[in-house]
Amino acid sequence: MTEPELPDGAAPDRPPGRAPDPECLFCRIVAGTIPATRVHEDEAVIAIRDIAPRAPTHVLFLSREHIPSAADLTPADGPMLGDLFGAAAAFARAEGLTEAGYRMVTNIGAWGGQTVAHLHVHLLGGRSMSWPPG
Repeated sequence: MTEPELPDGAAPDRPPGRAPDPECLFCRIVAGTIPATRVHEDEAVIAIRDIAPRAPTHVLFLSREHIPSAADLTPADGPMLGDLFGAAAAFARAEGLTEAGYRMVTNIGAWGGQTVAHLHVHLLGGRSMSWPPG
């Protein structure tokens, strides 16, 4: 039996559509065609300073793969999510945010406040956060 052919960039244990999207702002930042202030890079994740910060520290942790949102994650994404959250925790420690605390959030869809359809997690710190967020 022949294996089905997968679209470019798709792995057999992941859904198709994970190839970079040339129209996606964050895919272009990951590729280096749009400049950004990078604060972390590894094989799975990059982190950049937000260009419109909502807190003294506001960093976006991006999947290198084009995943539209957290709603598109699968169990196979566990290692990447571990890398993402581990990188964020290390960054927060290095910035001195852990004692006072910080917030991490991802938005999903228009009603969730997502403005770029590429998985990313906001790390916000350096000020007190209120609840509910908005």
